[in-house]
Amino acid sequence: MDIRNVEPNRLIEEVAKELEGIEMIKYPYKVPIKTGVCCERPFQQSNFWYLRCAAILRQLYLRGPLGVSRLRTHFGKRRRRGHAPPKHMKAGGKFIRTMLQQLEQAGLVQKVERPRKGRVLAPKGTALLHRIAKKIAKGA
Repeated sequence: MDIRNVEPNRLIEEVAKELEGIEMIKYPYKVPIKTGVCCERPFQQSNFWYLRCAAILRQLYLRGPLGVSRLRTHFGKRRRRGHAPPKHMKAGGKFIRTMLQQLEQAGLVQKVERPRKGRVLAPKGTALLHRIAKKIAKGA
């Protein structure tokens, strides 16, 4: 089952539930934080760290190999600048880098140098996404 055939939001939510069970992936801060200059408020969801990790896994499956810079651009938002017109701003890089490092420690992601430098899904990460996509497709 290809993950392109299932609804992205549902897939990300299910993968996030699976990631909560992995002890190497955890929120490393004591307080809620903003994840970039474009954000006006911190996340309100209690499991936003796992949701963003799941979204990163999905992006690596669809477009990988990807580095921190491309993921920052993807997860960036429009920044309101008062009377000036809004601009697209990149998301914070430290959070994405930390998430990628945690996913790497869990064995879901691995680094590559060629054909393009960045990170790709490891076989374990691909299997996780396929398993959950198959479960969602059967349930639908």
